[in-house]
Amino acid sequence: MFEPKRLHPIAIVLNITKRIKNTLFPLFAIVFLGRGGNGGIWISIISASAVLLFLLIGSILSWFKHTYQLDEKELRIENGIFICKKRYIPFERIQSIDVTEGVLQRIYGLVKVQIETAGGNPLEESEAVLSAITKKDAQFIQDFFIMAKKSGHLTVEPVPKNSESIPIYKITAFQLLLLSITSGGVGVVISGIIATLSQFDNFIPYQKLFGNAEKLATNRILFVVIMVFIGFLVLWVIAFLGMMLKYANFTVNKTDHDLIITQGLLEKRQMTFPLKRIQVVRISENVFRQLLGYATVYIESAGGSVEYKEGSRVMLIPIIKHNQISQIVSPYLTDYKLVSYFNPVPKKAMLRYMLRGWYWTVPIVIASLLFFKVWGFFSLILFAAVTLWTFLKYRDSGWNLENLQLSFRYRTLSRSTIYMKKNRIQSLDVRESYFQRRNQLATIEAFVKSGLGGAGGKVKDLAVGEVEEIYSWYSNK
Repeated sequence: MFEPKRLHPIAIVLNITKRIKNTLFPLFAIVFLGRGGNGGIWISIISASAVLLFLLIGSILSWFKHTYQLDEKELRIENGIFICKKRYIPFERIQSIDVTEGVLQRIYGLVKVQIETAGGNPLEESEAVLSAITKKDAQFIQDFFIMAKKSGHLTVEPVPKNSESIPIYKITAFQLLLLSITSGGVGVVISGIIATLSQFDNFIPYQKLFGNAEKLATNRILFVVIMVFIGFLVLWVIAFLGMMLKYANFTVNKTDHDLIITQGLLEKRQMTFPLKRIQVVRISENVFRQLLGYATVYIESAGGSVEYKEGSRVMLIPIIKHNQISQIVSPYLTDYKLVSYFNPVPKKAMLRYMLRGWYWTVPIVIASLLFFKVWGFFSLILFAAVTLWTFLKYRDSGWNLENLQLSFRYRTLSRSTIYMKKNRIQSLDVRESYFQRRNQLATIEAFVKSGLGGAGGKVKDLAVGEVEEIYSWYSNK
C-alpha cells in the first residue's frame, strides 16, 4: 500500500461506461442527424465509431496513468493523460471515507472508495474517487484514517481499531415495505422518463406508432383513464422496487466520532459521517407518512459536491414512528434537543396563508366554470385541495428557542422540522412586505452552510415581536 498502485482493470469498463453516458445524446445526434442520402448514414456510423474508439483508448490510458499511494501523512493520487495531476490529501483534512459496492464491483470482489475533505470545493467533483480497489485495500485505508483521527499521529503500520461500534437503527422488513409504499419516488421516475423522451421528439415517428391508438381513444374517456391508471401503476411499481433495493439492509452504527450508515441490496453502500460536521437535523413527514405517524430523519453537513450530492444531506433514519425519534436519536446526537413544542404563527396570519393558495386557483376555477360549464365544477376539487393544503401550512408553521438552538417547523408538500445550533447558523434573513408591515408580520429565514449551497429553514408571517426576539438571540453571541 505504501508503493504506488493502480486501480483494478475493471475500472476501464466503469470509466468508459461513464464517458459514454456523458456523450450519449451527442452520439445519438451524430447518428440520427446523418440519415440523409449520399452515404450520410455511413458517415454518421463511422463518426460515432470513431468517438467510441477514442473513448475506449482514453479510458485505457486514463487507467494506466491513475495511481494511488499511502504515505505516513497523506494519500497521494496521480492521474492525467497529457497533463499529469498530482493530488496530496493530508489525513487531517479527510472528513469521511465512503465505500460503495456496485453490481460490477461485487462480481470481482471490489469496492469504490469516495473521499470527502474539509474545505473542498462543492462545485467540483469529490476530492478523490478510487472506483475499483480490493476490499482489503479499502479496509486498510479506512483503518489508517480512523487511527489517524484517534491518535493524532501516524505510524507506518495502522493499529487495529478498538473503538466500540454501537448499533443505533436497523430497518425492519415492515418498515422497508412501508417506506417503499409511501415514497414519492414515482415523481422522480415520471420526470426522468419525460426528460428522456423529450430528447427524441424529432427522431421518433410518433404519428406512425400511435396514430391508430389515437383514433381508438377518441371520445373514449374510459379507455384514456384506464391507460393513464396503468401507466401510473407501472411507474409506481418501478419506484417501489427501486426503494426496496436501495434501502434494504439499512443500518446505522456509531463509533467514537462517526456515524456509519450501510444500505443497499444490489449496490451496497457504506457512508462514514463525522458527528462534528452536522449542521442541521431535519425531520421530514410527507402526507402519507404523517397520517400513519411516521417520519424520516436527515442530517445535513457542509460536505458534498457536484458528483456526490448525498454528502451534504444524509438520510439517518429512513422511516420511524414520530414519537420514537427522540428516544433513538437524542442519546447519540447530544448537541441537539429534539423539542416537540413550537410557538405557532399568529391567528391573523391565517388569511395570508390562504390567499397565497387562492390567488392562482381562483382564476383557474372561474375560467373552468366559464369555458367548460358542468365539467368546470370539477375544478372545485382543486380549490378544496389547495385550501386544505394552505390551512395545513398555516397550522404546521412555528418556531422554538432552546438555549443555543433554534428550531423551525414549516410545510411545503411535506412537513419539515429543523434543528440548528446557534454557532452553525451563518446568517438570519428578515423580510417584510408592505402588506406584512400593515399587519405587523414578518418572514424569517436561517441559513447554514451545507453542500452545494445553503440549508436551513423559513417561517412566514411571524409576529414582528417574535422575529425581533429570534434576531436578538442570534445577535448576542
